[in-house]
Amino acid sequence: MDKDNRDDFTFARLSDLKLPVTFRISQLEGIRKPHTFTEVLDNPELRFHGVQSSTLSDLYVTCQLIADNKPLTIPFRTSFKAFKNSYTWNEWITLPIRYCDLPLSSQITFTVWDIAGPRAAMPVGGSTLRLFGKKWNLRRGKHRMVLWPGVEADGSLETSTPSKLANQDEMGRLEKLVKKYERGDLPKNDWLDKMTFRKMEEIHAAETEKSENLFLYIDLPRFDFPVIFCEPEAPIASSSAAPATTTTTLATVTQAPVTPSIASSFVNDPNLWSVVDPDVANENPVEDKHRRLVRSHRSSPYDRELKPNAKIRDELTHILSYSPSQQLSSEEKDLIWKFRFYLARDKKGLTKFLKSVTWRDSSEVKQAVEELLPMWTEIDTDDALELLGPSTVDSRVRAFAVKQLSRADDDELMLYLLQLVQALKFESAVTEQRSSRSTTTAISYDDSGLTDFLIARGVKNTILGNRLYWYLMVEVSLEDRVMAKMYGRVVFKFMNKILESEGGSERRELMRRQGLLVDTLAKRARELRTSKDPRPKKIEKLRSIISDPKNNLSSMAPLPLPINATIEVTGIIADKSSIFKSKMYPLLLNFQRSNGGEYALIFKDGDDMRQDQLVIQLLTLMDQLLRKENLDLKLSPFDVLATGPLQGMVQFLPSKTIAAIVKDHGTVLNYLRMHNPDEGSVGTSGVDPTVIDTFVKSCAGYCVATYILGVGDRHLDNLLIAPDGHFFHVDFGYILGRDPKPFPPPVKVCKEMVDGMGGAQSPHYMRFKNHCFTAFTILRKSANLMINLVALMVDANIPDIKHRDVHEQIQEKFRLDLTEEEALKHFEILLNETSYLTVVFDRIHDMAQYWRS
Repeated sequence: MDKDNRDDFTFARLSDLKLPVTFRISQLEGIRKPHTFTEVLDNPELRFHGVQSSTLSDLYVTCQLIADNKPLTIPFRTSFKAFKNSYTWNEWITLPIRYCDLPLSSQITFTVWDIAGPRAAMPVGGSTLRLFGKKWNLRRGKHRMVLWPGVEADGSLETSTPSKLANQDEMGRLEKLVKKYERGDLPKNDWLDKMTFRKMEEIHAAETEKSENLFLYIDLPRFDFPVIFCEPEAPIASSSAAPATTTTTLATVTQAPVTPSIASSFVNDPNLWSVVDPDVANENPVEDKHRRLVRSHRSSPYDRELKPNAKIRDELTHILSYSPSQQLSSEEKDLIWKFRFYLARDKKGLTKFLKSVTWRDSSEVKQAVEELLPMWTEIDTDDALELLGPSTVDSRVRAFAVKQLSRADDDELMLYLLQLVQALKFESAVTEQRSSRSTTTAISYDDSGLTDFLIARGVKNTILGNRLYWYLMVEVSLEDRVMAKMYGRVVFKFMNKILESEGGSERRELMRRQGLLVDTLAKRARELRTSKDPRPKKIEKLRSIISDPKNNLSSMAPLPLPINATIEVTGIIADKSSIFKSKMYPLLLNFQRSNGGEYALIFKDGDDMRQDQLVIQLLTLMDQLLRKENLDLKLSPFDVLATGPLQGMVQFLPSKTIAAIVKDHGTVLNYLRMHNPDEGSVGTSGVDPTVIDTFVKSCAGYCVATYILGVGDRHLDNLLIAPDGHFFHVDFGYILGRDPKPFPPPVKVCKEMVDGMGGAQSPHYMRFKNHCFTAFTILRKSANLMINLVALMVDANIPDIKHRDVHEQIQEKFRLDLTEEEALKHFEILLNETSYLTVVFDRIHDMAQYWRS
């Protein structure tokens, strides 16, 4: 840059800043109140917490750089420091990333930790600081961040732990003025400034006394100029064009790309600067005005009789076939709005029509919700579920979706119950942020009635109500106290409605006893899991615990099981109960049923069962969809119920892993032949033909289902076969494409399965492939239903779908962008592919299991 022109610039570009990201963690301010005597009596473990000590406890801070919901660095923590009078660290942290490499969405999460017992820590609070302001400028100077009590900092884009409070307090206002003063934006006057700062210290002390909040102070570097976000420019090949000769300082807005013919001359000119347009993401005012002009004359009666010609009808049909996640262009929105009255008779049109409404325009909202919505034809379940998602804010639209769901019978409602409980999180009546919005808008934020609907159906049907109760209780146990409190209110309302119903007190007592049983099992499972005893000793202890009359486990009054309320049990059979040898030592419990039979289940403590619960629910749904088309693929969607965030129960099906079958019998056919011999059969290798048929069909069913759900970590220890030929998968710790193994095949078919069908050239294997193709075609028709069900679970804290674009994951499997014939060809190619590494990793897994046992 020429010296003469240096003063023309008053900002710097981020792309030129090659320094590492640095900041200082300064101090923690606010009053930490110890737990009350009553709280310590209720929970004696609280006395070990650092806040209970007479001196300042050993706090430390962890911080991590995150962008677009992905961590960019590992977490860093402050070093140990013995505090005397205040929590002051004054420690500089340097992250291994340069400023020029930062994305615009970069934010740093800060979590303050305290002692919670021996080798245990608990979060005092967390806060998330965005590194760039609204005008894309890099933040600088001192920052006061509010700590959200008792939680780790949330690094997601829509963070639940923002660094600033919605309503600024007095200290926040004053500190904003101090920042302006330090930047030189306010005039300086020595004698007045001294008095002002002295008064501010008094206000600070008074505010700290009365404030319930804790604040963490950090210092960001102060650069000579404001730093504006600017991505590095791509290198452009040299051109023969003559260099520009102008010496005038220009600022070009980076909105449209420069044409290649003159680009090089601009890039090489040192006097040209590219400036980011902060409004580039906002709606174009010209397009907004165009939309209002186009739609203003269309509220006339003329629109009611408007019908599309053949070409426009095909275009509308194409738009209505879009998946739920696909965004509509402004032209498509205008087209749907133009023919809105015509589309009101099309059940697939409502979700697309609501996307075309401009929700900030009160006249459009009024016509859409008050006039068109009541006259719209009945919609399908998948669309009703989409309308209950987080993007629908108008309670009248949500109420319409609830009304459509009320047509479903109890069996169908049970299939979607897990998602409907999650949908309560998006109800505007229970979300303070929504209910506090300005009432000038035409959007209604009243209650949609989803809670009352679920409670009414739960009270009416005891089986449905039992499952609803446990889904709600899991949410009540979660760390998000705001949502836990909301779900607590739903449970309270549900219990009152049950007590008002006939036989309500007996039903309420059964639920109380179920909770007692789960608590007892969880406590005992934890004791056995954490004890140092060898497995045989653990089993012996478990059986003595069950046999002990004081525990009320071997004999009890008839009780419906939480996992399946149709099963009534009277006790646990001690001699038939055991403990598995896996890492978490799950319990195998054999219950005695009231009708004389038995029901075996696995109780796990320390494992998050919610992901398995979701997968089994979707498998059950797929089974129902296939059966509707008269295709029974012998799926075995066993019962699963999460009874807490880290505990749950699974139905136990007598079966054997393929790894154990290979070890004990050599091949799958030998195993099936031993249990179901038929010497007279032709072409089934001496096995009963019905058993081979069951094996082939169930292999096909699970092959397609695990492909659609992207189930990972498949090895011979989580593929099981029952003696009657039913093949099934267990352990769904990795779904939607996540897999700890490199290069996993998208379609999971192992060599042992193919051998069990008689080899790749056998007619049974050809039947297996045909069943796969038929199942894939049938399930593809219900792709939107599955996409919407999984999308409703995004906020359920399930590891594999938290902060991920689940729409894209499932859409990619169904290949909705292809025709049915093309999608089938794509699936066939995947089915024929084999991963040579899979065999190698299975052998490594077998060796690991051998040494563990």
